[in-house]
Formats: sequence, C-alpha cells, structure tokens
Amino acid sequence: MTATVSFPIESPLGPRTATVAYERKGAGTPLLLLHGIGHHLQAWHPVTDILAAEHDVIAVDLPGFGASEPLPEGVPYDLGTFVPALGALCTALGVERPHVVGNSLGGLLALEMGRSGLVRSVTALSPAGFWTEAERKYAFATLRAMRIGALTLPPTTLERLSRSAAGRTALTGTIYAHPARRAPEAVVAETLALREATGFEETLAAGRTVRFTSDVPGLPVTIAWGSRDRLLLPRQGVRAKRTVPDARLVRLRGCGHVPMNDDPALVCRVVLDTVRATTGHSA
Repeated sequence: MTATVSFPIESPLGPRTATVAYERKGAGTPLLLLHGIGHHLQAWHPVTDILAAEHDVIAVDLPGFGASEPLPEGVPYDLGTFVPALGALCTALGVERPHVVGNSLGGLLALEMGRSGLVRSVTALSPAGFWTEAERKYAFATLRAMRIGALTLPPTTLERLSRSAAGRTALTGTIYAHPARRAPEAVVAETLALREATGFEETLAAGRTVRFTSDVPGLPVTIAWGSRDRLLLPRQGVRAKRTVPDARLVRLRGCGHVPMNDDPALVCRVVLDTVRATTGHSA
C-alpha cells in the first residue's frame, strides 16, 4: 500500500514542506529505491519482493512524480533541493543512512547522496550525468518525445495499444529491452505517470547543466549499465568508472535503460552484492 509523509525541506525561499508518496515492506537494513524522470515507484515492483526478503525496502515517488505532490511553488527541481530533501525524507521515516539504489535520474541522486555521506552504499543503474553534450541532447529529445506522446495519446488508444506486444513495444520500447514482457496495466500506469508528472519540465531543464564529476569515496559503489540501453548509451558507464574509480562497473546483459523489468533476478543480485560489500567499509 502506498502511504504519504510530509517533512520540512530547506529552499532558497526558506523552510517549506514536501509531501512524498512511498511504499515500504520487509525488515532489516533499510534500502531506498529511487526511480527515473517521468517514472514512478512502481518501476521497482519486479524486484521489491525479492529485496524485501532481506531488507526494509522503501520505494519513493520523487517530488513532482507519481503520487507525490509537486515541490512548493518557487522551489527548484535541482540537485541542491532533491538530495537534502531525500535526506530529510529518511529522517522523517526514521531511517539513518540507508543503502540506496537509483535508476537514471535516481542513479544520479543516489551517487549524490553517497557523495554527501547520506547512505551506506550506492547502486546506480544507468545513472544520468555521465553524458557528452551530444548524448545529453539526444536523451533529452527522446524523453521529450515520450512525454509528448504520453500527453497527446487518447486514453482509449493507450488502452488498446497496451493489450498487444507490438503496442507495448511502441509505448515503452525506448526504456525496456523486452517491452512485450510488461503487463498491459503497468504500461498504462507508467504512461499516465509520465503524462501527469508535474515536475518533468523543471527537472529536465535543471538537468541541462548537470555532470557528475566527483568521486564517491569511502563506501561501496556499483554502477550498472544495460547492454541494450537506448536512452543513456552504455559507453557512458566507462566514463562513470573513470569518475568513480573504485566503483564496480557491471554490464547488465540484455537489459535496457530500466533494467528492473528486463531481468529482475540480475538486478537484485547486483544490488545485494553491493549491500553485502559494506562489510569492511565504515558504516
């Protein structure tokens, strides 16, 4: 069941309140899951139960996405807001330094949380921020095209397309290597989430100048890239490894940009291996 929590955040305008939707299950060391731009926490459903067998798993809708409220008016959708806000969210949920797993935008946020000392380990799946300018423009143009499609597609057409493998491929083939495996209702829900994402435009605009250029020392970091990622091309993983030299770089064979549905078992193995690597690191 999805719940909500409200908590104070700092902003250029002074203290404000954010309200975030989340799902929480399992017990053990906390594990925070962060989705990508235009997506929602349900992106993690293929792996949540497996991870919850060992961990207190918290999947969140980022502010302005999914069922979370938009940020208060005038508060920027940038890293300077998101990262402290996620730290404040953890405090509100009674969680101290969780392990964090993020995909795309969520992967960038996970790495920034690691750099800020907010987490115990980082698993970043195709994280944003390691692009060249040409690669960034390509990715942003693709995301905008997906958003326009989601905004303009009549609901009856969306429902009809979701019922066929070819239709699911047309709707989600950019982000999945195996879009036909998606359940029709999941495809409808994620297309609607993209349509209704109030934070999409401002988050994308803030990303124009984003590059991740700092190391993340002192904790286990895994950077994993789908071999069939069509949005953020796999060669960006090599740049990520140069930037975070102690990170483990993993190739997710046969996976697309959002790998959790393409190969749930592989993604869970990568996550759990990273978490277990905290033994021997300062926690």
